[in-house]
Amino acid sequence: MVQAGEEKRASLLPGIAALAIATCYLIALLAVEEQSLIIGLLAAGIAAALAAHWLGWLDPVSRSFADHEQRLGLFAILAAFVVAAFFHADHFVLLLFVTVLLYVVATLGLNIQFGYAGVLNFAGASFFGIGAYTSAVLNAHTAIPHLLVLLIGGLLAALIGSLLLLPVLRTRGHYAALVTIAFALLLKTFLEVNDVLGGPQGLQVPGMKILGWSFNDNISIGSIELSFYFSYFVLSLAMLVVTFILVRRLERSWIGLNLDALRLDETAASCFGLDIARWKITSFLLGNFLIGIAGALFGMVGGFVAPNNYTFADSLILVSILLLGGIGNPWGLLVATFIVVIVPEKLQTIQEYRFLLYSGLVIAVLLFRPEGLLPRPVRNYFPGWRP
Repeated sequence: MVQAGEEKRASLLPGIAALAIATCYLIALLAVEEQSLIIGLLAAGIAAALAAHWLGWLDPVSRSFADHEQRLGLFAILAAFVVAAFFHADHFVLLLFVTVLLYVVATLGLNIQFGYAGVLNFAGASFFGIGAYTSAVLNAHTAIPHLLVLLIGGLLAALIGSLLLLPVLRTRGHYAALVTIAFALLLKTFLEVNDVLGGPQGLQVPGMKILGWSFNDNISIGSIELSFYFSYFVLSLAMLVVTFILVRRLERSWIGLNLDALRLDETAASCFGLDIARWKITSFLLGNFLIGIAGALFGMVGGFVAPNNYTFADSLILVSILLLGGIGNPWGLLVATFIVVIVPEKLQTIQEYRFLLYSGLVIAVLLFRPEGLLPRPVRNYFPGWRP
């Protein structure tokens, strides 16, 4: 019994070590400002990752996360607080961190659609924008509690997305993708010509308030002053944790099993009695709801919304995160979002070419690792079972 316990504790160590190394590396990358040092850190990180892969060091890490996901999830939350505490007064870094967290929430919604049900959605940024515009209008003109506004933003994104259900149900593959692309273009045009929603100039978004506490005010704890983005960080992290747990529970439930069957072979699933329309609707609406609540909070964080912030190109960024991280693997989305959001911001010299970077990453992944950086493991339908 002691030996078995020791083996279980030993299997947890690679995951903890990987999180510790990743945390230190992220702090160093965010703290450095000189472009040559940033490029050197990125090159060293790529070389270390490739070396770890060739030496087989990543296999124990993946097994550690598979066997102790809940414990390592707690360590990941602790690591996030360590990074936020290190940059507690830095507005820019905390804003960047909050952006990463909310993008992960949005891509988890896309993951339900793409990764589990196989329903294509190239209008992710549009539903993100619907949530943001919802917070702009409701915060400015109503007294609805702002936490409730987040839920309303998600519900409106799902409700407006339901307009696409009929064409999505009647099409497959790239035809369904074209339907969502057309919706993204139409929504952007609608926002630009609608003066009630600010037209092309957009709208100001009042900040988050909970029980009279304004998230847009700095926090003072004795002689220590925290950036007001720290409040948004805590709320965004809580939203991510709840969303992550929901998505993982969904994947491992009978609902996830039905969605997998739908994705793998729609015709065979229908022959075995699965209601194809029901599960497509479920995945599409639930995914858009998660994207909408992330967008609603992101609108409050940024303080401004405009049509140009939620274009088809922004939808492609979300899709590139999904492809880069590994379709169907929530942990991969976390890694890919840090890469896609933080690297272009740190490399100021390539800001004008960031979409070239995204497209290059997607092409490289499709050519050399089509399953993504962290491929989705075999689903664990029976918890604790091992072959």
